[in-house]
Amino acid sequence: MLETATLPRGLVAAVRPLDPGACWIPAWRALGAASAIRNPFYEAGYALAARDAFGAGVRLLIVADRPPEAPGARFLAVWPFRVSRWRWGLPLPLLIGWTHGYGPFGAPLLDGADPAAALAGLLAAPRALSLPPRLLLPNAPADGLLPALLKARGIAHAAYWPHARGLLDLTAHAPETRGAYLGHLSGQRRRKLRRAQKRLEAEGAVTFEMLDAPDALDRALTEHVALEAAGWKGRAGTGLGQRPAEVAFLRAALADLAAGGGVRIARLRRSGRTLASLILPVTGSEAWVLKIAHDEGESEAAPGIQLVHRLTEAVVSGTGAIDRIDSCAPPDFALGSLFWTERRMIAHLLVAAAHDPLFPVAQTLERAREHVARLRLVGQRLTSRSGRSAPAVPASAPGRRR
Repeated sequence: MLETATLPRGLVAAVRPLDPGACWIPAWRALGAASAIRNPFYEAGYALAARDAFGAGVRLLIVADRPPEAPGARFLAVWPFRVSRWRWGLPLPLLIGWTHGYGPFGAPLLDGADPAAALAGLLAAPRALSLPPRLLLPNAPADGLLPALLKARGIAHAAYWPHARGLLDLTAHAPETRGAYLGHLSGQRRRKLRRAQKRLEAEGAVTFEMLDAPDALDRALTEHVALEAAGWKGRAGTGLGQRPAEVAFLRAALADLAAGGGVRIARLRRSGRTLASLILPVTGSEAWVLKIAHDEGESEAAPGIQLVHRLTEAVVSGTGAIDRIDSCAPPDFALGSLFWTERRMIAHLLVAAAHDPLFPVAQTLERAREHVARLRLVGQRLTSRSGRSAPAVPASAPGRRR
């Protein structure tokens, strides 16, 4: 594998480690803020914060107008990846986009001024750098700009694990109709929400907060961790409190995001105690649901559901300059679609970066892998219903920590 190579149109392809001290970090930050498809999980501050906890073996594929270390370098594309050599049990290597329990979106960063040229450079880079000519983009957008660019260029690609996840998108509604956004809720659902609210307020008034100040966010994260640790995850030893590397990552990520106004924590509080908490990275006017926790001692009052309801009401009323929220939810996770009527189509995209006579073989093998994983999921659900414990979800299925 080469570290730097030339591309057509005077561009440069490079592979670099996740190095927080690199001189080209500002160029990465600039691309993230101007990317045609915003992805907070691939932007510099968040990705570098995740390096120690989740970044073993991850490198950056970069397309720029000059070598990354050259003064004035401008990045056109960035994609963090790992090399997988035996994904299908055969020596047929591919590049897999970086994903982890706190990175639920896999769109590469592409120059907003010319995303077609940026994608062309990204797809030309593997061959120029002597890397495998096939890419797997987990949890990538299955409609919109990225698939349209692939189709327009005639790039061979295939989608796996397609699913729709809940999305609040006020841009799809005229301003004068947004106040009625929650009008789709049934009378029965509204009655349940009112009863739950009364239960939660039986011991005092409940307030909704949307925090963005750095000091307040740090304290709120500490309370979020404690809230999760007090629940079933803490008892099982899988809560954040038992994973100090992940807490350190979240604290670093929130500090970096908060410095640029790029994160909120929404929460419900009563008598100085947090009942439910939701961490939301923000890109422009779009928020992304990263993590939710709630007080399980108040389960009959459903504080998590009430928090999402109150958050929706706040956003609809114009609070926080947010008009879109991606639930980042795995398939069959109802909370993201209970209140939000729009959907974002997501899939794992297998892409031929160049002419690849083995790409049809890779497609067939990945489809077989998907089929086997789906059968395992069915078995897990049947086992779970029988009252026995079920094994972990296969790694190839869309999923994330909650």
